[in-house]
Amino acid sequence: MYVVERVARGHRYLYLVESVREGKTVRQRTIKALGRKDVLAASGELDRLAASIARHAERSVILSDIDAGRIAARRIGGPLLFGRLWQRLGIDAVLEEVLEGRQFGFAVERAVFVATLHRLFVSGSDRACLDWMESYAIDGSEDLALHHFYRAMAWLGEEIEEKAEGALAPRCVKDVIEEKLFDRHRDLFTDLSLVFMDTTSLSFYGAGGDTLGRRGHSKDHRPELAQMILAVVIDAEGRPICTEMVPGNTADVKVLMPIVTRLRTRFGITRSCVVADRGMISADTIAALEELGMEYILGARERTSSVIRDVVLADTAPMVPLVLERQAGDTQLWVKEVRVGKGADAQRYVVTLNEAEARKDKADRQAIIDGLQTQLKKGDKALVGNSAYRRYLKASGKTFEIDMGKLADEARYDGISVLRTNARITPLQAVIRYRDLLQVEALFRVAKASFDTRPIFHQSDAAIRGHVFVSFLALTLAKELTRLCQEKGLQPEWQPLLNDLDRLQEATIEKDGKVITTRTHVSGQVGNVFKATGIALPANISELPPET
Repeated sequence: MYVVERVARGHRYLYLVESVREGKTVRQRTIKALGRKDVLAASGELDRLAASIARHAERSVILSDIDAGRIAARRIGGPLLFGRLWQRLGIDAVLEEVLEGRQFGFAVERAVFVATLHRLFVSGSDRACLDWMESYAIDGSEDLALHHFYRAMAWLGEEIEEKAEGALAPRCVKDVIEEKLFDRHRDLFTDLSLVFMDTTSLSFYGAGGDTLGRRGHSKDHRPELAQMILAVVIDAEGRPICTEMVPGNTADVKVLMPIVTRLRTRFGITRSCVVADRGMISADTIAALEELGMEYILGARERTSSVIRDVVLADTAPMVPLVLERQAGDTQLWVKEVRVGKGADAQRYVVTLNEAEARKDKADRQAIIDGLQTQLKKGDKALVGNSAYRRYLKASGKTFEIDMGKLADEARYDGISVLRTNARITPLQAVIRYRDLLQVEALFRVAKASFDTRPIFHQSDAAIRGHVFVSFLALTLAKELTRLCQEKGLQPEWQPLLNDLDRLQEATIEKDGKVITTRTHVSGQVGNVFKATGIALPANISELPPET
């Protein structure tokens, strides 16, 4: 059965009809004349009739609403989980505090949160973020447009003071945010008695701003692109403290001291131990740290330092065994302390032998030698351009041959690492603390993978700083989630968790004067993670009166 409209005597009439077959012919048979269309519409009879029929055809009505775009499911897992952590850490409150007095005309805090959430899940450009957020139920994001994200990023990186003498970068809005976040959780940190720092390079597809984009040693292996240097500082618990962003042609060795100096002024550090890798060590750096009264644990260059080659590694004192527990199994180390010089001016080194790394270094070198011997039989012209081969070759007349002395010298370094420290801790503690520097390296791997800061298309220094700072906020949320889960003995896998969160969706339906909201069932790790973080899931189904 269905309703048809017919015209008679200048008026439109509605009829309830059905199709019937008479022989080979199908014709309409009128069941009931419903009346004039305009009269039915004016009296409301037509709407009441439709509503009455709809109660007995829920499936058709819902499918019709879906086709018309009146019902759409949106993802709620990520906004709910990370939105609660965003509030608990006080990031929203800090942003609003720093924004006080500024009249942007849009919800800047919401734009920053959406960009941070985007960085956690898929990353990409601000333009990609705008399209991505349409699939998520994020409170307060309904009116955000692309230019709002551009303005929010520029505000985060906005310069508020001229660059101080000796500083690598000017003071910006994002620095104020970092300091206020630190102050809110000072009871957790107490003081920065131990800080870890590492650097990486981030490439630009474009000019890279007025000062940040420069060509230098590319850790992205993209030397043709302009880049910036990003330094991240974390505390002993692995919590991100701050970031520093400097031009891409700045050598790592020149980064450490300005950052340490700023840490003292920004966070009120009185005594701390700085842990950094071998790329940041130099005689001037060490002298400057000691002049400031700072303790340090720094990686040393075993092959290029004559003191280490000729004195430290030649020391014959026995090593002490140390077993470090790891998820993948125990790590067997041998450790000893070597002092060069006498009295208070003696240089203190800690030598570590990792047996597993020693076996790997030996196997890797042997694989290179095997390949080298094969290539030598074919001719040696192509060998000179191969850096892995070239280090083991020496010239013999007009040809090349394997340098056995070089092989023996390289074997001295198998599994060996050397630290330079003045910290008042034992050699074993120094080794453990330096190995904790892997937390920073892990953060960088996360930043370049799960929270991929690249690609960076912004053209101003301020917008670039803001874009990168959003990754810092994403890391802060991720670290807090990890901490809460670990306290409950839970170790969720990151990418599967994000997938599980995306499967948590809700849909809203208006029916019989009610607004009905329903959500999908939790799957995978979602239930355990929400329980570990103390965040309540919304009800499976809820009813509300219609909005007036």
